[in-house]
Amino acid sequence: MSFITKIIQKDQELLIYLNALGTEYWDSYWLIATNKLPWLPIYLVVLFLLFRYYKWKKTLAILLLVALLVAFSDQLVNLIKIGFHRLRPNNDPAIQNIIRVVKNVGGYSFVSGHATTSFAVTSFIIATLRNHFKAIYFILVWPLLFTYSRIYLGVHYPVDVTLGMLLGLLIGFTFYRFSLVVLPKIK
Repeated sequence: MSFITKIIQKDQELLIYLNALGTEYWDSYWLIATNKLPWLPIYLVVLFLLFRYYKWKKTLAILLLVALLVAFSDQLVNLIKIGFHRLRPNNDPAIQNIIRVVKNVGGYSFVSGHATTSFAVTSFIIATLRNHFKAIYFILVWPLLFTYSRIYLGVHYPVDVTLGMLLGLLIGFTFYRFSLVVLPKIK
């Protein structure tokens, strides 16, 4: 058995274990947590903090950078998914009848777009605001719950979300470094 085959097998076993921890009682919560709209209060708090500490012009530049970050992240994830063609757990004949499929989704699984983009945005925002607002680290709750929801619902493997999180952190901090060049030029 090859190294990659062992990783895939362990990944499936971990998904089966974590997914089996779910119950019908919690299904509706995780279906809500996996959507972007319920997290709107966090987005509004971040927007308020940006305007408070960076004023109009720099906040608009930061929001433009976030929009570019999201677009870049989304397109990169799409390229990776096309390259790997990994079936989502809910569509994988090897385990789809073993796991609790709470949500049926099409497309490919590797890497998780939810994990990548949410961690990219969060790491960028934390890096941007950490010197002004120490409690900004609290927003890590969003991508952690958002990402775990994908495993709970049976639409991503743990490796998909873990590598998506790491990719998101890399993208977020890269965009932050770029912002350090751009923002000082805006008066």
